[in-house]
Amino acid sequence: LRVQNAKLYLATFAAVLGPLSFGFVLGYSSPVIPELSKVSDPQLRLDSTQASWFASVVTLGAAAGGILGGYLVDQVGRKLSLMLCSIPYVSGYLVIISARNIWMLYFGRILTGLASGITSLVVPVYISEVSHPQVRGMLGSCVQLMVVTGILGAYIAGIALKWRWLALLCCFPSCIMLFFMFFMPETPRFLLNQNKRSEAIASLQFLRGPHVDHEWECRQIEDNVEEEGLSILEFRNPSIYRPLLIGVALMFFQQVTGINAVMFYAETIFEDANFKDSRMASVVVGSIQVCFTAVAALIIDKTGRKVLLYISGFIMALSTALFGLYFKMVLPTPGNSSHPDLLFTVNTVAPGTESSLPWLAVMSLGLFVAGFALGWGPIPWLVMSEIFPLKARGISSGACVLTNWVMAFFVTKEFHDLIGLLTAYGTFWLFSAFCCMNILFTAFYVPETKGRTLEQIEAYFRRS
Repeated sequence: LRVQNAKLYLATFAAVLGPLSFGFVLGYSSPVIPELSKVSDPQLRLDSTQASWFASVVTLGAAAGGILGGYLVDQVGRKLSLMLCSIPYVSGYLVIISARNIWMLYFGRILTGLASGITSLVVPVYISEVSHPQVRGMLGSCVQLMVVTGILGAYIAGIALKWRWLALLCCFPSCIMLFFMFFMPETPRFLLNQNKRSEAIASLQFLRGPHVDHEWECRQIEDNVEEEGLSILEFRNPSIYRPLLIGVALMFFQQVTGINAVMFYAETIFEDANFKDSRMASVVVGSIQVCFTAVAALIIDKTGRKVLLYISGFIMALSTALFGLYFKMVLPTPGNSSHPDLLFTVNTVAPGTESSLPWLAVMSLGLFVAGFALGWGPIPWLVMSEIFPLKARGISSGACVLTNWVMAFFVTKEFHDLIGLLTAYGTFWLFSAFCCMNILFTAFYVPETKGRTLEQIEAYFRRS
C-alpha cells in the first residue's frame, strides 16, 4: 500500500506547496510591520492604521480569490487553477519588492491575498479528489499543516532577513509548486466530468499504481458524475443546499472562535509575560501550531472528524474563558469600555500577582492555539472538500472560502470596537460562548466522513 501511495503522496506534496505559499503570505506581515513602522522613507513608513490595513487587506484579496477560484476550479480544472496561482503570488511579491509607496505595498498584499484565496479553495478539492478514503483525512489535514509551516517559516526568516529579501524568499514556494504541478495529473473526477475517460484512467494509474482495479474505481465515480450543468434552481435540492449550509457554517464558526483576534495580540501577551524578544515568542506560537496540526493529521483517519472537533471546541472554550478571566483581573476598572488599549495593563493588578497573571495569559494562548490546530483549524477545510456533490463543488467551495475570509476580515478589523462595546473580558467570554456553540453544531449537523468515499458521502446527502 505504501508503494502504491508513493505517487499519490508526490501529487499531494506538489499541491500543498500552494498552502505553504499561503502561509508565507499570512506570516509575512508579523515581522515586517515593526520594520516598516521604523523605516526612514516617509513614503513607506506605516502608522498604526496603515499597519492594520497592511495586515488585513490580504483577507479582502483572498475573499475575491475565493469567488474567482470557485469559477476556475470548474472551468479550467484543479491542476491548471493551481498552476495559475503562481502568477499573482510572484507578481504580488515583485510589487512589494519594488514598492516606492504604501499603496504599492497594499496592492502587492492584495495580489498575494488573491492567490491565497484561490489556493485555499483549490488545494483541498484537488487532494480530496485524488485521495482514497484510507488516507484522505491525513492528506487533507496537510493543507493546514503547510499553512502553519509557512507562517512559522516567515516568522523565522523574518528574524534574519529585511522585508524586501523576505518577500523574495516568499516567491520560491509558488515557483516550485508550478514546476511540480506541471508533472502531476488532473483529478479523475474532473476528467470524467469532462468526458475524458481515457485520461481519467491514466490519472488513476498514476495515483493508485498498476496493481489496482482502475476500471472499478472509474465506474464508481462515473455512477455519480452528472454531465448537465448546475442551475440556480437546483439549490432547492436538499442534497445540494444542506452540505452548502454545513460548509458555510463551519467556516463561520471557525472564525468566530476568535483565532485572528488572539493571534493579533499574541506579541503583547508575551511582552507582558516578560518575553523580551517578541519575534521569538511568535516562533514559539508558530511551533505550537505546527506540532498540533501534525498530530491532527496523523490521528484524524483513526479518530474521525467529529471527535477532534469536539476536543478542539472544548479546549478553545476553556482557554478563551481563561483569557476573559485574565482580562477581568487586570483591567483597572471593571466597566471601563472606553480604554481598550488598557487590555494588558498588568501593572494595575494587586501586589504579588504581577508575575503570575501574565503567565495565565500565556498558558491560555498556548492552550487556545493547540486546541485550534487540533480540530477547528484543519477540519473545516477538509470537510469542505468532502461533502459537496461534484457538479456543485466549485460554487459551493467558493461560497465557503468567501465566508471564511470575509469573517476573518471582520473579526480582525472590528476586534477593537468589540472590546469597546463589551470590554476585553466580555469579548473573550463571547468567543468562549461561540466555541460552545461549535460543539453543539458539530453534534447535530456535521456528518462523520471518516472512511467514506466522496461518492458515498454524496449518496448520504441524497438519501437524507
